Amino acid sequence: MKLSQYKSYDELPLFLNSELVAKVLGVSPSSGYELMHEPDFPVLRVGSRMVVPKEKFIQWVEAHTGGGK
Repeated sequence: MKLSQYKSYDELPLFLNSELVAKVLGVSPSSGYELMHEPDFPVLRVGSRMVVPKEKFIQWVEAHTGGGK
């Protein structure tokens, strides 16, 4: 598993693309792309572009790691 270069959510931009999602999670770029196509993943579609709002990404991580309510 790759290590994330990010140490805090504060370092992230407001919107994440698939490459950044992969870097944050420490997975391959193709895994980040596949994750963004999952039905429960919080993707915002802007034309043909897919981005993830930072706050929704944090909520998704917490919900999938037992950190959510």
